[in-house]
Amino acid sequence: MYTSFFGLNEKPFSITPDPRYLFMSERHGEALAHLVYGVTESGGFIQLTGEVGTGKTTLVRTLLLNRMPDNADVAVVLNPQLSVLEFLATICEELHIDVPHNRGSIKALTDALNRHLLKAHAEGRRTILIVDEAQNLSPAVLEQVRLLTNLETAKQKLLQIILIGQPELRELLARNDLRQLAQRITGRYHLEPLTAEETAHYIEHRLKVAGALGEVFDPGAKKETFQLSQGVPRLINVICDRALLGAYSLESRRVDRRLIRRAAAEVRGQLERSSWLRPVAIAAGFIGVAIIAASIWSLTRQQESPPVLIADAPAEAVAAEPVDETLEALQTEPAATLELPEAQPTLNEQLQLAAELTSTSSALATLFGAWGLDYNSGGRSACLQASDAGLACLYQRGSWSGLRQMDRPAILTLIDDGGESHDIVLMAVHGNTAELSIGGVLVTHPVESITDAWFGQYLLLWRPPNGQAVSLGPNSSGPDVLWLRESLASIDDRFATGDPLSDVYDTELEQVVRAFQRTHRLSVDGLAGQQTQIVINSLLAIDGTPRLKTPLLAQD
Repeated sequence: MYTSFFGLNEKPFSITPDPRYLFMSERHGEALAHLVYGVTESGGFIQLTGEVGTGKTTLVRTLLLNRMPDNADVAVVLNPQLSVLEFLATICEELHIDVPHNRGSIKALTDALNRHLLKAHAEGRRTILIVDEAQNLSPAVLEQVRLLTNLETAKQKLLQIILIGQPELRELLARNDLRQLAQRITGRYHLEPLTAEETAHYIEHRLKVAGALGEVFDPGAKKETFQLSQGVPRLINVICDRALLGAYSLESRRVDRRLIRRAAAEVRGQLERSSWLRPVAIAAGFIGVAIIAASIWSLTRQQESPPVLIADAPAEAVAAEPVDETLEALQTEPAATLELPEAQPTLNEQLQLAAELTSTSSALATLFGAWGLDYNSGGRSACLQASDAGLACLYQRGSWSGLRQMDRPAILTLIDDGGESHDIVLMAVHGNTAELSIGGVLVTHPVESITDAWFGQYLLLWRPPNGQAVSLGPNSSGPDVLWLRESLASIDDRFATGDPLSDVYDTELEQVVRAFQRTHRLSVDGLAGQQTQIVINSLLAIDGTPRLKTPLLAQD
């Protein structure tokens, strides 16, 4: 989604172990050298360990794709939580060894493997076994692994074994009953996380591989990423990916320290809160609603009343006093008896105080209410309930300008400073301010403060032309295509087609859709997807559709 915005060819911070993105730090270079040694030298074990997410699997992929000798046959075991029999059977399957008789026998599998290894050796081929996540091997399987190294000729071992695992693997091999296996390990390497300087180079490396032409993360963002990830590549990827989404939602082409902190908070916010905190949080939620409501009343009073109130004086007396007498009283009254109106709580404070009332269920009830519908939290899914009323769900990530353009109330997922997520409803937008429903209470905040807590995730409802959301494109036909032609023509004569009665999505209609998308700053792909159809609906101003441009909740 954000790739075209930043001029990227693909997402640079995917957690998929893609060898193209391997960043060869000093540690990764040494680790790869140990693996290369393991596949070019004969005998024993090679052990590679490292914390979760440090790049072990990526190194293995790089080894298999780029550094494996031409004369090598490789068996890779990715799921080592197997019995001894299953483990041997997996190796035979990986090496395409035929076991014609008694496949349920450990001896039959071992004999077949031994015959294969002798034949491969005679043909000048090497056989390598790589076991990933080796810390999950049971002691019985590890003992069988040791026995496999007994398959040898007078001069060399027939099977080279590489064990890849988390730090627990070192602890496992340190056990007294596995000391014979540990003594056969000829090479050990532990992969450490990246340093601060390497983290900065790592971020730039991945961006360049993805096609970035300029600097996207400023120096402060890179330093903050290191502090929050401690140099673990997988955490760096997750945080940077979320930060790019956050920058996209803000329509900012630079990622700064603040966006990195917000991204890390969103990642941490996915953890569930402890159950013993729930009663306290519920109480705080009700207090939060009271404070939110009081803040609205306070703002109203500030607009209607003098800026300074005399706390001890009766309301009637204050109202009756002339202005000059009030000023005189202010000059003589001790400071302790004066009160300034309380400032409205910040959005972050309101979210934290009303935490138990910002659930998805509560937000859905408000969103459905904006459409004049009742939401049944104990019934079917929200989107199925919406479908019963001829509506469809659109759940994705986008930008603030995109929300304005679609002009529908939407559930936004906001992240507070503590990393907790909150589902609130965007009800209306007035220039640089917006009205939000937080736990059913309407509040107003600057758009800037909302986008600071929002990473682009939203859910809205819309009304498809024939009650069912269908993406339209070349080769589409039927009443939805006819609706598309008629709607575009009614919006602007420039978007009219030569045959207004055709129900086929032809080349002419595709070009018209592209022109419409270009005019309204949509993604220009010639496909009338949900976003394009929603914008069309907004321009048609269909009755009964709640909009963002006016308040949606009645106020007394």
